[in-house]
Amino acid sequence: MTDQPRLPTLGRYLWSWVVGALLVVWTTLLIVAWYTGHHEADEITDGQLEAVARLWLSVQPDKTLSTPEPIASNRARAYVQDVAVLHWVDGQLFTDTHNLAGSLGWSNPPARGFSNRVQTTGNGEVRWRVYAAPGQGEHAADHVAVLMDMDHRVDLGRDMALKLARPALLVLPLVALLLWWALRRGLSPLVRLSRDVAALDGLGGQRLDTAHRFHEFSSTVRAINTLVDSLQAQARREREFASDVAHELRTPLAAMSLQASAAQHDPSPERLAQLEASALRAGHILSQLLELARAQRDGTGRAAWKDVALGEIASGLIASHAQEGFERGQELSLEQPDASVNLLTQPLLLELALRNLIENALRHTPAGTQVLVEVWQTAQAVGVSVSDDGQRADAPAAAQSASGLGLGLRLVQRIAEQLGATLQRDSGEAPMTTRFTLRWERPQP
Repeated sequence: MTDQPRLPTLGRYLWSWVVGALLVVWTTLLIVAWYTGHHEADEITDGQLEAVARLWLSVQPDKTLSTPEPIASNRARAYVQDVAVLHWVDGQLFTDTHNLAGSLGWSNPPARGFSNRVQTTGNGEVRWRVYAAPGQGEHAADHVAVLMDMDHRVDLGRDMALKLARPALLVLPLVALLLWWALRRGLSPLVRLSRDVAALDGLGGQRLDTAHRFHEFSSTVRAINTLVDSLQAQARREREFASDVAHELRTPLAAMSLQASAAQHDPSPERLAQLEASALRAGHILSQLLELARAQRDGTGRAAWKDVALGEIASGLIASHAQEGFERGQELSLEQPDASVNLLTQPLLLELALRNLIENALRHTPAGTQVLVEVWQTAQAVGVSVSDDGQRADAPAAAQSASGLGLGLRLVQRIAEQLGATLQRDSGEAPMTTRFTLRWERPQP
């Protein structure tokens, strides 16, 4: 026996989707935090540049050319960035806090507003963010340019982005753990239901408990119980059929045993004829069982279902039984509409069922009986009927079973269930006294 491949569990499948969703959220959060941090840093630093410019224009500073200690060197005050100030009075440079005018090539004040400048030094290039503004009123002769190192802006944006993302990044593992626990708890009812189904003995009369906490499980439990009921009903029919077969075989076999024993002492032609009749009866029963097994074996696939004409099958069977009817003094006839009555079915099983109905009518009725096979269709159903005007007084004892059917009719009943038809018995229309019908309901629109 080959080992079946191990299938993935539903829990792992759902967990993989949860982890994927968390990774998407995590990545989106980093992107948003990075953009937000740098955007806020740009707005804060630009606002700082403008605030310093306004403050410088509102006072009268002393002239100085010194380079002060950067005030952003302390990380506790990282949001307060170091700036450089250049102050012109009447077009003449009055203050240059970081000695930048020469390296930037500024002999005259820059235009008003924000701009970016690049300073070339011995250590490479330094990028500056610049805000320039002229004075007003009593300071109309003044012009101020405030500069900030762009690298400081980038560092500030990165620091703000990390401070925005760090709390969420620390919370996400906890969220993942809670989701994993929630998935396990959420799938536990499904796991319990699977265990109950695995432990269910469908043929032993067990059913699933219909009392469940969740509405979604109700339809599943009902479907499983319906399947279990169907299996139990099928098993019950199998047992009844096996009992009928045993009963049918026991009678001819018991008679054969008695007649064989009697024939040993008195081998008369009558006893040998009775022995032959019992053997033929047992052989007929076995032949029917073999035909049913062969038809079911050949008709298990969907390809065995074909669109057949009921009239063609019925006429073929009547022709094959014409000699038997003639020898018994019985009349066989067929009635069918002018238009062909077609049906999607299994031809082998249908032929076996209809042949048993015809043989039942021929063998269980006296000479002079009329046997009528009728193919019919209505707006609601299609079917085929076998009627006779005999009284069936000489039917075998097996026909008087609890169901009122002999083994041949038991076979027809089983075949009808497999073909999706119903087997009906009534008195038929005068002068007929007994009618058996195979009926297929048409699907309603």
